[in-house]
Amino acid sequence: MSDFTSNFWSVFISAVSVVSIAACLLLLWITARKKVPFQSDNSTGHVWDGDLREMNNPLPRWWVGLFILTVLFGVGYLVAYPGLGSYAGKLGWTSQGEYNAEVAQANRELAPLYAQFTALPPEKLAGNAQAMAVGERLFMNNCAQCHGSDARGSKGFPNLTDGDWLHGGTPDKIWETITHGRIGVMPPMAAAVGTPDDVKNVANYVLSLSGSPNDSLRAALGKSKFSVCAACHGVGGKGNQAIGAPNLSDDIWLHGWGEAAIIAMVNNGKTNQMPAQHDKLTEAQIHVLASYVWGLSNKPTP
Repeated sequence: MSDFTSNFWSVFISAVSVVSIAACLLLLWITARKKVPFQSDNSTGHVWDGDLREMNNPLPRWWVGLFILTVLFGVGYLVAYPGLGSYAGKLGWTSQGEYNAEVAQANRELAPLYAQFTALPPEKLAGNAQAMAVGERLFMNNCAQCHGSDARGSKGFPNLTDGDWLHGGTPDKIWETITHGRIGVMPPMAAAVGTPDDVKNVANYVLSLSGSPNDSLRAALGKSKFSVCAACHGVGGKGNQAIGAPNLSDDIWLHGWGEAAIIAMVNNGKTNQMPAQHDKLTEAQIHVLASYVWGLSNKPTP
């Protein structure tokens, strides 16, 4: 309910819940007091299909008792647990709290296993079959949604199996990325580059850096304009891992290849975010996961 700017929905849900319970009790009370005229044969006099009569039998006592108990249970539940709008309940139970408790219990049970892994450096841990089986599960549950089950990524999501790293591919850098996340920002640069024609020339020059098909004349004209890009990507377009500027000379394109894709990037810029995982994973889990990711593009020591 905290997502709403007023308490309308909290009051609305509370009112519906209370009125529903009251309506159940009212219905039971009305049916208990209402006397239906009956015939000498204990029927109401209603007949369908010639011989189907409606009998005037009272509700079974067990059914009435069960109905009352159900209503009382509903009242007790709403007092103990959240159900009346923003009311938290006397027990203070939340699904998030239950989840956190289950995660904490699982972490305690797995602590002895992870203790064996944290004692090893990532280069050796990446060669441990048991640790990598755990790392693969961690990857599938927390990373595969973006990077793919094979870790080869897709447009906008880096391939973790090659040697191309935006912020560095050492175990420490991978650990840092997983723990704290990353925010990559490429600002719109069209105004700094010049005219739309200049932007097109720069795009062709960028293509030429990796040996990709390009208009050589435009590439030559765009070389001087590339100076505004070199502040981040370097004079030769080799990138800068300190600030996450990609290497433009290796023919690996994170956000799409070709003149149109590069022009769109220069004109519009791009902001990408890798979410931090330190709130979801323990330090030991991040150590195993970082070792697993490192091993995807390196040769681990058995």
